[in-house]
Amino acid sequence: MPISSLIRSAVFCSDLDRSTAFYRALGLNAVYFEGDLDPESSQGALHVPAVSTLRCRILKRSADAPNFGMVGLFELTPALEPLPVPAGPPRLGETALVFYAQPFMEVLIAARRAGATWSPEPIIFTMPHRSQMEVCLRDPDGVLVNLIDRDPAEQDRTIPVR
Repeated sequence: MPISSLIRSAVFCSDLDRSTAFYRALGLNAVYFEGDLDPESSQGALHVPAVSTLRCRILKRSADAPNFGMVGLFELTPALEPLPVPAGPPRLGETALVFYAQPFMEVLIAARRAGATWSPEPIIFTMPHRSQMEVCLRDPDGVLVNLIDRDPAEQDRTIPVR
């Protein structure tokens, strides 16, 4: 097999602690790794100035959860020029972080309280094989997040969706 499952998404954030609070509200409660990354390695991999400090906190669902499906939060100092903060619906080329969430409304309310910057009301999303409650919202830095009202344990299923 040429690649693994998606290990983590890397979110470059303006405030590591604020972003951590948001993703913990979604249920990513365990820290897989936390610390300052080596400046030389950061510069080499990301092409940021060698004088930069890159603070990192990688979150996952629980300490005993597998080491994939994680969200890595990265705060760079000094901050580079940010992209314009997106608001509202998705834009071409944008990526969304997708999570199954239950109890759905409790997770949504927690995300709103923890700093969602755009959060419309959920809808019933209908597909040929099922209907489910969904909502797209944005984290404190404008990253698009999609919450789906499904049991998180379903991520471990291996049969195709019908």
